[in-house]
Order: sequence, then structure tokens, then C-alpha cells
Amino acid sequence: MPSHSIAFIGTGVMGRSMAGHLLRAGHTLQVHNRTRAKAEPLLAAGARWHDTPGAAAAAADFVITIVGYPTDVEQTYFGPEGVLARARPGAVLIDMTTSSPKLAQRIAAAAAERGLAALDAPVSGGDVGAREARLVIMVGGDAAAFERARPLFAVMGKNIALHGPAGAGQHCKLANQISIASIMMSWCEALLYARQAGLDPARVIESIGAGAAASWSLVNLSPRALRGDFAPGFYVKHFLKDMRLALDSAAEMGLDLPGLAQAKKLYDEVSARGWDDCGTQVLFRLYAEKLR
Repeated sequence: MPSHSIAFIGTGVMGRSMAGHLLRAGHTLQVHNRTRAKAEPLLAAGARWHDTPGAAAAAADFVITIVGYPTDVEQTYFGPEGVLARARPGAVLIDMTTSSPKLAQRIAAAAAERGLAALDAPVSGGDVGAREARLVIMVGGDAAAFERARPLFAVMGKNIALHGPAGAGQHCKLANQISIASIMMSWCEALLYARQAGLDPARVIESIGAGAAASWSLVNLSPRALRGDFAPGFYVKHFLKDMRLALDSAAEMGLDLPGLAQAKKLYDEVSARGWDDCGTQVLFRLYAEKLR
């Protein structure tokens, strides 16, 4: 695979691992993050720091962003020192944030006007998937741009698919989050039931995690919750953002999604208790405390 100069903007829980894989694969990395300290491990490994998203983009053939919220995406791309103002002609812009399908379409249109290509490519797999380069990558945008970016995606993930034009990757990711929302409730309720019945919840996971009730969340997140480990693999505050995006998009389509609405209500309670910066598995703590 030929090496490229890649701007990587957003080096948080997932981005730092993803960028590290690209660096180790032999690419030159141009880095920007709102907090420089979070990029220091990458800089120590040879990445180059830039003070603005635009400065990083100006030095790159590909620009990858994974930031927090749609407002952050908008500022990163459309701000005066943003990606669109400074990116090289012919560059491929790849937003891997879970964001708004409409915003993805706006970015793609603005990119095309400037002789650039844009892909929306949100990911699933959390901190573990990012560390192990086993992310699911859901892509929307131009097919030719997707093929150009595919070798980079393959460094970061294993399940990579183009779902349609701009915005399609975001719609697929929101479908993913809709499914996860109900799954999170299901294993919390199952383990709470098991504990109340006098069973060892850890042994229950070993049994039901190998059968029809199995899910990634049950196998990977519920053991953390039972240990009282609520460190973020994926932040509550970001999951709430995703659920809001999904509910808004569903409303535009005339869809009623009661499972998603109930999960959002429960995570609002989690947030109200001050647990926004915990991992999503902290939902189990809410269930347990409400039982007392």
C-alpha cells in the first residue's frame, strides 16, 4: 500500500488508536486535537502537530475527522480555519464522527464545489474495536472516493461497506445505535433478574452469552458493569447525542421507535446523576440503584 500524508483530527478514546494504526502502517500523520495533551503519544511516535484543522488539512491527501458532536463537525469543516477552507484540491475528506445525515450531505456538496471528495464513515466497535483495528465502518458518498479510501479503512477496521450516497453511512450508524439502545436495556434487566433470583450474574453471562441472547454489548460491557468498571469505552454523553440524532431522523420519516425512546429516557436519568463521562455500561448502575 502506498504511503500518504493523512490529517487526523480528533485523538480521543477511539481516534488515538485509529490514528496510531495509520502511523504504524507507514503513513505520515498530520494531527490536530482540541486538547494537545491527548495527541502527545502520537506526536512522540512521529506525528506532526498543527494548531488548526485547516493547517492539518493543508498538508494532507486524506483528512480524517472523529470529533464529539455535530456542532464540532460543523466547526471543523466550515470554520474560518476549518478543513474546507484549507484542504488540497483532490483531497478526500472522511468524517468518522457519528453525526447528522443532513450535515454529511452539506459537507459533501461543499467539498464537491471545491474540487474535493467527502465521505461520511462513522464506526462501531468502541475502544476495544479501535485498539484491535476491528471497527465496523459504515460509509456514505462517492464510490470512486470510497475505493481511494478503502486501504486506509482496512488499516482501522474489518467490516467495511459503502451504503449509498452522502449521508448513507450516518443513517446506517444511527440504525446501529437504535439496535444497541434496546440491547443495553436487555442485558441490564437480564442480569438484574439473575441477581435477584440468587444466581451468579457472571456465570449467567457465560451461559446466555453463548446462545441466542448473545450480543457484543452483553459479552464485552456487562462484565465491566458487574466489576463496577464504568470507564468510558463509549461515553454516555455521546450515546445520548446519537439517540437524539436517531429520534430526530425517525421523526422526519414519520417513524415511532418506542424502544429507542425508552432507552433515551433511561440515559437521561443516567445523565441527571452526573454520569455523562462514564461508559454506557453505567446504565446497569442506574438499574441496581433504583432497585434499592
